[in-house]
Amino acid sequence: MSTRPPMRPPGSVPAVLMGFQPALALTGALCLQQNLGSSSPGKRQSKENTITINCVTFPHPDTMPEQQLLKPTEWSYCDYFWADKKDPQGNGTVAGFELLLQKQLKGKQMQKEMSEFVRERIKIEEEYAKNLAKLSQNSLAAQEEGSLGEAWAQVKKSLADEAEVHLKFSAKLHSEVEKPLMNFRENFKKDMKKCDHHIADLRKQLTSRYAAVEKARKALTERQRDLEMKTQQLEIKLSNKTEEDIKKARRKSTQAGDDLMRCVDLYNQAQSKWFEEMVTTTLELERLEVERVEMIRQHLCQYTQLRHETDMFNQSTVEPVDQLLRKVDPAKDRELWVREHKTGNIRPVDMEI
Repeated sequence: MSTRPPMRPPGSVPAVLMGFQPALALTGALCLQQNLGSSSPGKRQSKENTITINCVTFPHPDTMPEQQLLKPTEWSYCDYFWADKKDPQGNGTVAGFELLLQKQLKGKQMQKEMSEFVRERIKIEEEYAKNLAKLSQNSLAAQEEGSLGEAWAQVKKSLADEAEVHLKFSAKLHSEVEKPLMNFRENFKKDMKKCDHHIADLRKQLTSRYAAVEKARKALTERQRDLEMKTQQLEIKLSNKTEEDIKKARRKSTQAGDDLMRCVDLYNQAQSKWFEEMVTTTLELERLEVERVEMIRQHLCQYTQLRHETDMFNQSTVEPVDQLLRKVDPAKDRELWVREHKTGNIRPVDMEI
C-alpha cells in the first residue's frame, strides 16, 4: 500500500537546482493532482484514520482506502520515497529524499570516474604513439634492398603514420569525451546541497509544527480533565465558587480546543508545503538523472565512433605496405642487384697446353 499525505496545488517553486526548470516541474505537479482521487486538503481526517511516523501523517493502512500512485506506470521518484528508511549504519533513519540525493551525488561521482578512466586511456594512446614514432626511426634492417627493401621502409613509415593517428585520437578523446564528462554540471554538488537544505528546512518546520500539535493536544486533555473534575465537584456540593470555577474551566477548555485546531491547521499547511516541494523536486531530480545518463551515453557513443575512425585510419596506414608487399619480386630484385654489383659475365674455361 502506498502512503502519502494529500496534495495541494503547488505554490512557488524554488529554483535551487542547477538546470532547474520550475515551469516544467510545476506543470507536472499540477497534472499529477488529477491522480489523487478523493484525497482533499480541505477534508479533515479523524485521528483514527491516520498514523504519524517521524512527524509525517499517513493514511492508516487498516482504515483508509489504498491511494492511487501519482504516476502509476513510471516507477517515478515522486511515488516511492515518502517514508523514512532505517539507517543500515546506525540506529536512526534516513529520509527518502536523502536517498535520492545520494543517488544523484553517486551519479556525479561515477561521471567523474568515467572521465578519469578516459584520461588513463588517453595516456596509453599518447605513450603508444610516442613509442611507435620512436620505433619508426629505428635503423634495423635499413640496408635491405630492392622491392623488399621498399616494402620494409614503408612498414617503418606506417608506424610513424599510425603514431600520428593515435595522437589525433587521444586529442579528440580529450576534447570530445573526457573534458565534457568532467565539466558537466560543475556546480552540481553545491546545487544538491542547496536542495537538501531546502527540503530539510521544510521537514524541520513540519517537525516543529507536529511538536506544537502534541503540546496543544496535551493541554486540551488537561483542561478537559480539569473541567470534568470541577463538574463532579459541583454534583457533590453546589456553591457559587464551584460554578464560577466551572465557567473558567470551560472557557480554558474551549480555548485549548481552539489552540489545538490552530496548531493542526499550521501543521497541515507545513506538511502540504513539504509535500508540494517533494513532488516538484523529486520530479526535477528524475529529469536531471535522465539528462545525465543520456549525456554519458552520447559521449560514450562518441568514443566508439572515434575508435572506429581510428581503426579505419590505421587500416589506411598499412594499405601502402600491402601494396608494396604484393609487388615484391625476388627475380626482379636479383636482376637489379646483379646489374649494379656484377663483376663480370665471362665464365672461366679450361686451360690449354
